[in-house]
Amino acid sequence: MRLSSIVIAFAFLAMSGLAAPLTARAAPLPQAIEIPSGSAVLHAQLFKPEGGGPFPVVIALHGCGGLSSRSEPVLPRYRDWAEQLLKDGKAVLFPDSYGSRELGPQCHLRERKITARRERVSDILASRQWLMQQSWVARDRISLLGWANGASALLWAVRPQLLLHRAEPDFRSAVAFYPDCRLSSRLGWSARIPTLVLIGANDDVSSPPACRQMVEGAHGRSALTRIVVYPSAYHDFDRPNLPLHATDQNTDVADPDKGHVGTDADARADSQKRVAEWLAR
Repeated sequence: MRLSSIVIAFAFLAMSGLAAPLTARAAPLPQAIEIPSGSAVLHAQLFKPEGGGPFPVVIALHGCGGLSSRSEPVLPRYRDWAEQLLKDGKAVLFPDSYGSRELGPQCHLRERKITARRERVSDILASRQWLMQQSWVARDRISLLGWANGASALLWAVRPQLLLHRAEPDFRSAVAFYPDCRLSSRLGWSARIPTLVLIGANDDVSSPPACRQMVEGAHGRSALTRIVVYPSAYHDFDRPNLPLHATDQNTDVADPDKGHVGTDADARADSQKRVAEWLAR
């Protein structure tokens, strides 16, 4: 076949979608990690940049739907964030609080076996201890990022009462997506590290007023805290390509048992920018 014919044939394949673009790159694959946690083992998934580091690290905390599915070790909503953080040169560690205990999604359970203020905080501390022992980790740049129930655990982990006396340096910063702030606001919450809360004004799963009260109440007796309330956004606004819908109209056990969830393109884009800036502090 002459060269001109080969070029024409390849062009036809490319236009028809049968030839993969030469610049296409496979999505990064996570590495399965086992972290000692008392007498148990905490399973986690690690996304790490190439090279020896040292790298800033984000401990990322899944919501009540869990971290994985039967076919994926990390759900697309969390892989999406991992890929963004990798582009910024950060490693991302996802502790699997439910899978490690052989539990599935906890969203629809009235009494959860794993609580944000106890077991999930223990998972955060075990993850941090493991990271502090890794040569590729920038130990003074370990931050926290959480969603929903994971964000609620984050709020407990950054309280001054949990000061890490024997684990200096402390976490660098924290970002909480739509946590349940109702208990924290009643208990006079404050933070010992810079903490950013992101939530939609229409969030009827969590409570935007409680989060605003919690953050405003911490002023003057806390490290830097900020809250951004997106005017038109609902719960899960940062998830990619999720049509807005009422969760009580479906049977997805990984969704909250009531309320609305869905992508808000403007809030999603703004939150990506704010997270990058906050973690770069």
